[in-house]
Amino acid sequence: MYFRQLLKDDTACASYIFGCNTAGELAVVDAHADLVDDYVALAEGQGSRIAAVVETHLQADHVSALPELVDRTGATAYLPEGAGVEFDHVALADGHTVELGNTALQAIATPGHASAHHAYLVTDHTRGEEPWFVLTGDALLVGDAGRPDLHAHGDQTVETMARTLYRSLTERLLGLPDDLLLYPAHYSGSLCGRGLSANPASTIGFERRHNKALQFDSEDAFAAALIEDIPPTPPQQTEIIAANRAGRPLSNRAELPASPSTGG
Repeated sequence: MYFRQLLKDDTACASYIFGCNTAGELAVVDAHADLVDDYVALAEGQGSRIAAVVETHLQADHVSALPELVDRTGATAYLPEGAGVEFDHVALADGHTVELGNTALQAIATPGHASAHHAYLVTDHTRGEEPWFVLTGDALLVGDAGRPDLHAHGDQTVETMARTLYRSLTERLLGLPDDLLLYPAHYSGSLCGRGLSANPASTIGFERRHNKALQFDSEDAFAAALIEDIPPTPPQQTEIIAANRAGRPLSNRAELPASPSTGG
């Protein structure tokens, strides 16, 4: 399997390109609009094509590169079922698998940061039949859990979202093997979590033991802690969500500044 993590330090966003060079098919997950040329160049350098562009959720802190990548490469767009976007895409249900040659990408519904949010369990069949890593989006970060307020509305209150996230973490992600590699969508400097690590990778087991957000013994305690000290709302949040829902560029591309690092 070919795999690269791309870091956008000014917004503290992590995105991923990976897949099967034997079949010549790669996927990009949580693509950032400023890195379109980088994804295309990496794929071309491997002699492969970008066949899938996948989002863990509708992004609220940066403009997605999904529409532009689809236009440039002819890739298929994939988003979680219920994401509410206004452009053509494949809606992935919980458990749905996207095949890229010898690489398999399986959706795991992990709502809470957003109502429609997936983690993606990735298996390289040339190495083994058990998963190699999980892309956790904004649900489980290195050092924290995702904030529950950015997509809260109506009956989906901030507290309701926090409680939903607790169940996603305890019932879905923490049931995965301890040695499974974990790659999030953000790292230290992002407004999408608190106390994030500057190391943009971990394992399920390390986070289980050391992530402060995972040390609470009840849903009530987790939810109370998660909503107690929520970071400031990202600048242009409303405009960015609208742009990503419509699949268009942001009219004012003054992208978000990263917040001061609170992680180690």
